[in-house]
Amino acid sequence: MAPRILLARHGQTEWSLSGRHTGRTDIPLLEEGRRGAKLLGERLHRAPWSGLEGVEVRTSPLVRAAETCALAGFGDRAEPWDALMEYDYGAYEGMTPAQIHAERPGWVLWHDGVPDGETLAEVSARADEVVAWARSADRDVLVFAHGHILRAIGARWLGQDIVFGSRIRLDPTSLSVLSWAYGEPAVERWNDTGHMEV
Repeated sequence: MAPRILLARHGQTEWSLSGRHTGRTDIPLLEEGRRGAKLLGERLHRAPWSGLEGVEVRTSPLVRAAETCALAGFGDRAEPWDALMEYDYGAYEGMTPAQIHAERPGWVLWHDGVPDGETLAEVSARADEVVAWARSADRDVLVFAHGHILRAIGARWLGQDIVFGSRIRLDPTSLSVLSWAYGEPAVERWNDTGHMEV
C-alpha cells in the first residue's frame, strides 16, 4: 500500500482566534481548542481509523500542537520534530493581516515572505523533508502541526510550489489526508472538521 500522510492542525488558541500570526510564540490551547483536540482523537479512534495502529506519529514541539496530539490520544506514540514547527514569521510575529497590510499594502505571505524570519525557500525545504519522510516506507503517518507549514506540506506533496498553499485553507483542529490516485500524489481529504459538528 502506498503511504499516506494524515495532517492534524492544532486546536484553537487565543492568537488563531484573533487572526494573529503565530509562528514560534508558544501559545497554549483555549478550552475550545482542547475540546476540539479530544473530539479529533475520538474520531481517529473510531472506524474507519480505529486508532491508527501501526501509524508513525510526529508532532511539532510547540505546545499547541503537542497538546493537541496528547489530548487526541497519540502523545505516547509521538516523536517531536522541529521540521513541523510553524513558519517563523520574524517581524510579523503576533500581527494580524490587517496590521501588516497597513504597513505593506498588497502583502501576501505566500508571495512576499516576511522580514527577519524564514524565507519561502526554507519553509519549502522543511515541507520537502516531511514529504520525503512520509513516503519513505510502507506505512501511513500522522502529524500534528500548524496551518501554514501543513499547507506547505500539502502543496509539496502534490508537486506544487508552496505558493499553492495560499489556495488551501486549514481550520483549527482540522483533519486532512494526502494519498494517491492512479499512481499520482492526490488529496484524499482536506480541512475536514466534521468531528467539531457535535
